[in-house]
Amino acid sequence: MIAIVTGANQGIGLEVVRQLADLGHTVVLTSRNEQKGRAALDQVNNPNVHYHQLDVTDKASILRFKEYVLKQFGRLDILVNNAGINYDVWHNVLNADLDNVRDTIETNLYGPWEMIKAFAPVMEKNNYGRIVNVSSGAGAISSMPSNTPGYGVSKAALNVLTIKASGVLSDYNILVNSVCPGWVRTNMGGEAAPRSVAKGAETIVWAATLDDGSPTGRFFRDKKEIPF
Repeated sequence: MIAIVTGANQGIGLEVVRQLADLGHTVVLTSRNEQKGRAALDQVNNPNVHYHQLDVTDKASILRFKEYVLKQFGRLDILVNNAGINYDVWHNVLNADLDNVRDTIETNLYGPWEMIKAFAPVMEKNNYGRIVNVSSGAGAISSMPSNTPGYGVSKAALNVLTIKASGVLSDYNILVNSVCPGWVRTNMGGEAAPRSVAKGAETIVWAATLDDGSPTGRFFRDKKEIPF
């Protein structure tokens, strides 16, 4: 299997790369910053892992990356939309910096959307695909907090994208699901978080390797469905 993980130079994304590679998949680790990405590649030190620079907010960067994937591998089986920014716990809807919110939505929603548009047709050709949108409980409409306005709105919209994409792609054996990794000890989650990075990556990897006929258009945490 050929897999892509966006925003994978650290934290959960890097751990997803490790776990997928350990399962024998060929994984392309991507990052906006090439220097950090190549340092992460050296850290993983696995021949199954490759690197390519990718900025999911730049359509030209996505198209260059798609050309690389097709030339190098000729197919794509797994897309993990992990790149995300701005866990804005210090804001609410009344004091939010909307320029900052727009930047958050650009990365957290439009980035995955552009990636799906670029790579779903590649998956369709092989009648197989697994797309995992890394979301958050902050985007769960049924239980979201009043803070993190930019992050929460962007992740709620990402969940809607999951539902919309799953409906279009199910006829091609392409499963599209959202995953909440939980509160994880990363740069974004902080040292007080109760979950290890390995635990945070676990359900993402599970969703990326689901068997044919498994659920699609769902939201998962700890391999169990949770409400959108």
